[in-house]
Amino acid sequence: MAQDPKFEIPAEMREFAEKSVEQAKQAFDSFVAASRHAVGTAETQAKTVQTNVREAGQLAMSFAERNLTASFDFAQRLLRAKDPREVTELQVDYIKAQIAALSEQAKALSEHASKMAPK
Repeated sequence: MAQDPKFEIPAEMREFAEKSVEQAKQAFDSFVAASRHAVGTAETQAKTVQTNVREAGQLAMSFAERNLTASFDFAQRLLRAKDPREVTELQVDYIKAQIAALSEQAKALSEHASKMAPK
């Protein structure tokens, strides 16, 4: 029966292989850590965007509600007007109030949009 020749890995090769495996493990660990960080960052950004969009929608809805309420109030006052002069005064007051309200609303929406813009 023939004896199997003894298989030995030279010490330098073994050391090189061990270092290579350790470097690969460190690279993998770094990749996993970076991936976890990226996922966490993406989740945080997604939540922030979702919150900002929800706030913008709520802001727009509150403006729409205020504007519609002002329109209905104006319509009711018009129905009670006693003469054309009063109709004209009501119309002028309503237009001035709506211009001021729309200006304020545009400013608020612009400020909110600038908070949402990426930095």
